[in-house]
Amino acid sequence: MNIDKNKILKMLVTLTAICLLVGSLTMLLGGNSMTLSEYAAQQGIDTKEQTAQNDSLDAKEEASESDSLASEDSAAQSSLDETTENLQTEAEDTAASQLTGASLNGDSMLAKRVTYTDGFYYEPLSDHLRRYITGVSYPAVPENTEDSQELAITYDDLRYLHILHYDFEGNPAEGELICNQAIAQDLVEIFYELYRNEYQLEKVRLIDEYDGDDTASMEDNNTSCFNYRVVEGTTSLSKHALGLAIDINPFYNPYVTYESDGSQKVSPAAALDYADRSAHFPYKIDESDLCYKLFTEHGFTWGGNWNSSKDYQHFQKTLDT
Repeated sequence: MNIDKNKILKMLVTLTAICLLVGSLTMLLGGNSMTLSEYAAQQGIDTKEQTAQNDSLDAKEEASESDSLASEDSAAQSSLDETTENLQTEAEDTAASQLTGASLNGDSMLAKRVTYTDGFYYEPLSDHLRRYITGVSYPAVPENTEDSQELAITYDDLRYLHILHYDFEGNPAEGELICNQAIAQDLVEIFYELYRNEYQLEKVRLIDEYDGDDTASMEDNNTSCFNYRVVEGTTSLSKHALGLAIDINPFYNPYVTYESDGSQKVSPAAALDYADRSAHFPYKIDESDLCYKLFTEHGFTWGGNWNSSKDYQHFQKTLDT
């Protein structure tokens, strides 16, 4: 039998084409494909979800940056507040430390403080202040010993006194004294009246700032009170040793003693010109002076009225026994 090879080849090609066509129809009928509209829709959903996710991430990053900036601002503000507070504290400490006694006492005696009015108060001596004056204005003897028992006054008898006054430039200033507790109330009342009337005191500092040297304090025209010492030229305790005497503007109101030959000795020596009480000069205490009037009204005696000597700076009070 004669077979035509060309016909057989055409038949194989036709059968192959039919098989391929049947396979494609089967995939379409089985649902393993999607239409263009379905594909587009699916891609749209995915795009929206991705956009939402991206927006969420952006929002979180912005919130994180905002929180970070807020945290930095808060830290900066906290640091600024702390710095301001420290500066205020330093300023307050500086103001307080300008007075030695006020700085040493601080607020430790606040519960026992007696305030007459703003800026005028008295209180016991703190341990710090006691140590500061010991060996200077107060004798350095061991407590509870025979020597200490012979002292005319104890720490407990003394009071730290804070006042305000006008200086020689006419400016308000702070001042401080240590005095006997028996005259503390008198002094805050007297110094308040002097301050209210703008009476001028050049300076009011503890005698300890002059190493307890009365002459040095007078030469600097320092108003002072307590100093455990004897009367100059004698072995008798001064009223200053009891905290019951006070010297006011001492350079302009010197201490004058008279020798047997009629000559006079002036202390401090540089204040010789102010020993002549007939002369007119500022800051002179006499019986018409406000300072004299206030102290004598409170029961003090004035050294300017003494006979054997004249202590024009000096006011003292005797306690009732």
